[in-house]
Amino acid sequence: MRFESFIARRYFSSGRFFVSVSTWITILGVTLGVAVVCFVMSLHNGFESEIRSRLLGTTSHISVFPSGQKYIAEYDQLVERLNRMDGVVAASPFIYSKAGISSASTTDGIVVRGIDLDLEAQTANIGEDILVGDYTFAETVHRDDTLPGILLGRGLADRLGTFVGQPVVLYAMSAEDVRTGSRPRVAKFYVAGIFETGMFEFDAQLAYVSIPAAQELFQIGDAVTSVHLKLTDIYLADQVAPLIDQLLDYRYEIVPWNELHKNIFSWIEFEKVVLFIGFILIVLVAGFSIISTLVMTTMEKRAEIGILKTIGTTPGEVGKIFVLKGLLIGVGGVLGGWLLAWAAAMIQNHYKVISLPPDIYFIAYVPIDVHPTDFLFAGGVTILICFLASIYPALQAARTSVIDVLRQ
Repeated sequence: MRFESFIARRYFSSGRFFVSVSTWITILGVTLGVAVVCFVMSLHNGFESEIRSRLLGTTSHISVFPSGQKYIAEYDQLVERLNRMDGVVAASPFIYSKAGISSASTTDGIVVRGIDLDLEAQTANIGEDILVGDYTFAETVHRDDTLPGILLGRGLADRLGTFVGQPVVLYAMSAEDVRTGSRPRVAKFYVAGIFETGMFEFDAQLAYVSIPAAQELFQIGDAVTSVHLKLTDIYLADQVAPLIDQLLDYRYEIVPWNELHKNIFSWIEFEKVVLFIGFILIVLVAGFSIISTLVMTTMEKRAEIGILKTIGTTPGEVGKIFVLKGLLIGVGGVLGGWLLAWAAAMIQNHYKVISLPPDIYFIAYVPIDVHPTDFLFAGGVTILICFLASIYPALQAARTSVIDVLRQ
């Protein structure tokens, strides 16, 4: 062990009462700063993960839209071609359009999505999100009428005041119908199931019907509006999308999930940058505390510094002693911050201490997702700031004059 490290460790654990307390308060400040940023970034990761999983559970990883035309014809062949691609788990067609809906008590405007139940179950989570009823469009007899099934979001069902087994009516009109004054097309369904994705905009506005029912209601023939795909890894979307575009001879718009929801995820990334800037400011405050602590140590240890220089210690070696003490403060604070943040994350995930009202937010508690890279990055930046903060006191100590010390 080099003697600079030995002396730095002795200085770290010794000193007058005020200097010793100041050192431990400085370590505590670094610890709290690191713990807060690691915990908040882990909380942010948890929110991002929840939002991503819920969005992709409804919209999937890549969406294929028609280019230069309104609908996709021969979609069965398109689905078969996409299913044969490497990295693609499954593909499913769907129809997406707006319509009016009425129940026994009220009327509202919604978004209707026509799907194939079996294919949709392979690409999205709608089948797992059913709260009440069944994941089915099977026909049933209601007051002498044979009605197909419809799946409603929980918020929409509550707003309509309807329950499983009750009838609802969909109304659809095209721009041509409006110009010619035609009556809206009407289709009657019964509520087969009520789902909850956890995303308010979906649960409050979205309804699912079968593809044939949607084709008849919106009069689009044997076509769909889009096809979406599920991949083996969501982060392959940017790599797979150009391959799909090439396979389909550039005749479609291929949109990965991160572009389809670009506004949401860009905002999340920006928020994370803001959080990290706030963390830098917290650690900078701790850095000034390190400067003051080391300056006081320099003043207290003037005699010892003079003795060290008298026995041949160079100014550079004296400076190293104080830099090492600053790094010891930083390392101690980082390790303490990591431990504190990790413990808080485990407690929150297990006991759900911080809860949220589920009727306002889409989750019942604050999720924590610990990323080791965030911890390492925060620790590295903290140690760098502690190193820079220790340079000025180290230079002051290195410049201490032996003659001035002996005169005192």
